[in-house]
Amino acid sequence: MEWIGYVASILIGISLGLIGSGGSILTVPVLVYLFHVDPLLATTYSLCVVGISSIAGVISRIKQRLVDIKTILVFGIPSIIGVFLARKFILPSIPTVLHFGSTSLTKSSFIMLFFASLMLISALSMILGKNKKEEDGILPVYGITLVLVGLAEGTLTGIVGAGGGFLIIPALVILGKLPMKKAIASSIFIISIKSLVGFLGDLSHTNIDWKFLIIIIILATIGIITGNFLNKKMDGTKLKKGFGWFVLVMSLVIFIEQIFG
Repeated sequence: MEWIGYVASILIGISLGLIGSGGSILTVPVLVYLFHVDPLLATTYSLCVVGISSIAGVISRIKQRLVDIKTILVFGIPSIIGVFLARKFILPSIPTVLHFGSTSLTKSSFIMLFFASLMLISALSMILGKNKKEEDGILPVYGITLVLVGLAEGTLTGIVGAGGGFLIIPALVILGKLPMKKAIASSIFIISIKSLVGFLGDLSHTNIDWKFLIIIIILATIGIITGNFLNKKMDGTKLKKGFGWFVLVMSLVIFIEQIFG
């Protein structure tokens, strides 16, 4: 099964390079189900893999002048604060066993079910989302709503070790009024910074298998470079919907495995 995991690691990067999201949605399940990494440790590894591999995408987008710096400050900084709070305070405070009436869940199962829920929301937004034609002359919006959404997004994705592109991009397009290409570029920049901040916060209390982690990072980086190239050649709309169906299936598999496994 490990060779499938290594192939999937390349797909993690390709997803980020193509549509600016989806890398972390793949990373945690790949680590848990193909490499048998503990779910809590997988969230830490995911932050590192997505954070470092995204740098290649960031450099490419900066060269194309697609990164909106003001959006990164208004949305990205609160998002980074949310990740820090989630990893430092919220995640450690979750008990080893959670009780919901007569039902009990381990911390690992709770994380995977919470992650699967975010995957389901992400998948439905990609599948059902309407493709609006971008209008010229619309200026970006930088308001308090974007700040609050950034904080909430960072907190949620910090808990599950996700980059959060599937939440960031819709927020930047709908609330920030950014064109899709700028939203994707800014999303990758934010994902890279906040993922690395979250990973660094975990280092003090986590034992890392650096050899394994570096291999996954290299494969994901190869993937994101490939994704950047394919992004210029392929229909992003069809790819996004196709990826949405893939994520939907994966989320259902995790739900079934956690509930009946």
